Amino acid sequence: MSNRKLFYLDGKVQHYAWGGFTYIPALLGLPPAEQPSAEYWMGAHQSAPSKINGQLLNEYIAAQPEEALGKAAAARFGQLPYLFKILDVKDMLSIQVHPTKAEAEKGFARENAAGIPLNASNRNYKDDNHKPEIMVALSEFWLLHGFLPENKLKEVLRTVPEFKALAPVFEQEGYFGLYKKVMEMPQDEVNTVLRPLAERVLPAYEAGQLEKKDPAFWAGRAIANDPEGMKRLDRGIFSIYFFNIVYASPGEAVFQDAGIPHAYLEGQNAELMANSDNVLRGGLTPKHIDVEELLKHTRFEAVHPHILKGEPIHNGQEQLYRTPAPDFVISTILLKPGDVYEHTATAPETWIVMDGEAVAKGSAELPLRKGQSVFAAFGERYSITAEKQTVIFKAAIP
Repeated sequence: MSNRKLFYLDGKVQHYAWGGFTYIPALLGLPPAEQPSAEYWMGAHQSAPSKINGQLLNEYIAAQPEEALGKAAAARFGQLPYLFKILDVKDMLSIQVHPTKAEAEKGFARENAAGIPLNASNRNYKDDNHKPEIMVALSEFWLLHGFLPENKLKEVLRTVPEFKALAPVFEQEGYFGLYKKVMEMPQDEVNTVLRPLAERVLPAYEAGQLEKKDPAFWAGRAIANDPEGMKRLDRGIFSIYFFNIVYASPGEAVFQDAGIPHAYLEGQNAELMANSDNVLRGGLTPKHIDVEELLKHTRFEAVHPHILKGEPIHNGQEQLYRTPAPDFVISTILLKPGDVYEHTATAPETWIVMDGEAVAKGSAELPLRKGQSVFAAFGERYSITAEKQTVIFKAAIP
């Protein structure tokens, strides 16, 4: 394998309860699954590493870091710094915040010292890395992203009758005070505050009278999908009203930095993040919620959502989505039949073919079709020749 740097990559399907049943199997050419297929992981994260040539990708990189990653990336990161995924979001994900690098290192060391097993349900830190991430929509996509600007949040607290009592909290204590209040509120009080709202929005949701840009739509869906129903209302419903509801059409992207609270609501996307699985949750989930840790890492500030459209590079054959993250960059390669894309990998690259047929030639020759993934190690010179209209998503390091 020594001189070869271009491989098919076998990723790992993750079966989380919120995923759809058909999108990922159809992409990968697999029969429909009995259980939901939520995410397809392409990477070297220790909990679900991909394989190349029958070898685990993390082991291949660990055996020859400079050859696989390049000197600079090997020195800076010591591992593949990103994790690439395809997501199929059928039901809303939990509201979540990701820690900074420094805080992840501290939290991981603290939980290790406390002897909390890595797979324990009350574990916050699965590794010592930060987790900025970018998603590119593959369908119409809806998400929650950061706190509403002040005037919009004041309007919500003024016009939603159940939230009027919270308006003075926001006036006096700002974003932090408001969020702390609802996250620390005893469950009985959460039920008392939210029940009239639930009784109002659920019938409207079930009758199909609400639009997706209206927080009542997602509150209605959260209640309709919750096995506890009206008995134990989820405090994440407050966040649906306090955060920006963002719509991205196919090809549009959203970047989430450390500390920005967010939740995916519906649709399919290609997601690229730092190589981490650290999540601090804030609701819409039966999983562990550590409110103290969540409040410590959330950025309590107005967020004005910024939709990234991508910029053309490589003579227009590629759309690049720039972010401040040093760990990763995502781009889309769009080729017409007969087009040839030529490149030298200045960093380890991971590709997935979303559509079409092509042939990649470098240190190996790989026919490509929809659903196939490829790993190109540092320094690989290759060409991709399209036989049909072809769309490839590519992860790399900036």
